[in-house]
Amino acid sequence: MFGEKPQELPHRVAFILVPEFTLMPFTSAIEPLRLANRQSNVKLYEWSTHTVDGNEIISSSGLVSKVDSNLEGIHPRADVIVCGGTNVHKYVFKPIVNWLRTASRRGANIGAMCTGSHILAAAGLLDDYRCTIHWNNIPGFVENFPEINVTGHLFDIDRDRFTCAGGTSSLDMMLTLVGSQHGQDLAASVAESILHSPIRHFSESQRMSLPARIGARHPKLVKIIEQMEQNLEEPYSPSFLAKQAGLSARQLERLFRRYLDRSPKRYYLEMRLKKARSLLLQTDMSVINVALACGFSSPSHFSKCYRAFYGRTPYRERGVPVLDASKEK
Repeated sequence: MFGEKPQELPHRVAFILVPEFTLMPFTSAIEPLRLANRQSNVKLYEWSTHTVDGNEIISSSGLVSKVDSNLEGIHPRADVIVCGGTNVHKYVFKPIVNWLRTASRRGANIGAMCTGSHILAAAGLLDDYRCTIHWNNIPGFVENFPEINVTGHLFDIDRDRFTCAGGTSSLDMMLTLVGSQHGQDLAASVAESILHSPIRHFSESQRMSLPARIGARHPKLVKIIEQMEQNLEEPYSPSFLAKQAGLSARQLERLFRRYLDRSPKRYYLEMRLKKARSLLLQTDMSVINVALACGFSSPSHFSKCYRAFYGRTPYRERGVPVLDASKEK
């Protein structure tokens, strides 16, 4: 079980880095362990870094990181954390999947940060477990692994699996680990030293509240946008949204123009296109199925809207050569 008091010290943590991994969750996971050692004056934790081949690796920011060894150099009693980042679906390497499955069979605690959950899911290690992933990757994750219980929490600890959403959420997850193993006083002291107080609960939302995101607190506007977010595959008409909010169509138009500087129809379209881009980049769904999942009944209309908004077609977004010119319309 992840978080149980270790039978021996130091408690070992092995980080598996995949190409384009994100630095913030990685460094945010290590610092609480380093400071726990320093403030307790005991080597409570020891960590190591690994790649498939043991060679240096490039993060999503372009920084190059040296590592300690390949996967075979991971200590057999270490907790294992897969560090993902951008384009994670390209890096579901067979050696990592096979190694993780073997580690699982011997009872290792296995976790992931940011999009590393995608690799764990591809290895079949999140079946019947609760997990999370970065909010921007949830639509693609759900499409790829519809049977897995992805919560959208800041982080999740479920028996011998632990996942966090990325960013600074790994900070809270590791502070929770320190607190459960060595007491809340030490965890609080570490949190204060890195100016991170209070330690966030696992179930807290990853995203800012909707009013904070849109920069407006008008209750009817917030309610309408919530309905839009929940109905991207079969979008509601502006007239239906207006009726649900107790507004006329003209009042709805004025409300969106005043606070968001665009029409409700345009705002809704942009939401659907942003979801479409996530699915194009994070899944292997066909362009037609992406279009349907985002409320476009016609692939040609989807491609036209997508190109107008992003400056390239859905096919070009994936870098796929288009042999049929009709697909570019």
